[in-house]
Amino acid sequence: MPNNHYHHLVFGDDALDRQRRNGSYVAYGRQLERGDDGPQALTDRELLMITRADQFCLATVTPQGWPYLQYRSGPAGFVQHDPATGRLGFIDVPGNNQFVTLGNLADDDRLAMFFVDYPRRVRLKVFGRGTVRETEDRRVIEIAVEAYDWNCQRSIIPRFDREYLKQLGEAYQKVAAEREAELQAEIDRLRARVAELEG
Repeated sequence: MPNNHYHHLVFGDDALDRQRRNGSYVAYGRQLERGDDGPQALTDRELLMITRADQFCLATVTPQGWPYLQYRSGPAGFVQHDPATGRLGFIDVPGNNQFVTLGNLADDDRLAMFFVDYPRRVRLKVFGRGTVRETEDRRVIEIAVEAYDWNCQRSIIPRFDREYLKQLGEAYQKVAAEREAELQAEIDRLRARVAELEG
């Protein structure tokens, strides 16, 4: 039975009423009919998506209760996973010095991360609790994961960056070279057979 912690975190009474009226309660709301399973551990599938990402959106909660959304990016793999603790983390690079995210986390540690893989048309929401760890040379935001949910592909418009297109081109060239070698071997075999029959 799948972990239902995400459902307990996000579904309120109005959402459940709408699910009942629209026929989606069995898929979603019914998960609340049993007690909360507690925090979800990330599996290899989620970790593959997260640790390959070069961007994501980070949401925190302001002291006034408003959602605050920021875009974060870096080289692929800039969000890392610590297998010993199960935590995610990334270096918080200096921005415009408003420090809204840091202030929000100091007041309320709840956050959400939203990852999208545009070429493959998949997206992943991660809910967690953030801690800011600062040293003299850098600042790291660590996330204790509470829950996650994979979203459907609908509405994701595929986008392809240069690196992805380069990888596709290299994969195509490799397959084409292998196929060419196979065909050449078949031609050589048939030529040898013809020469054998003629000789």
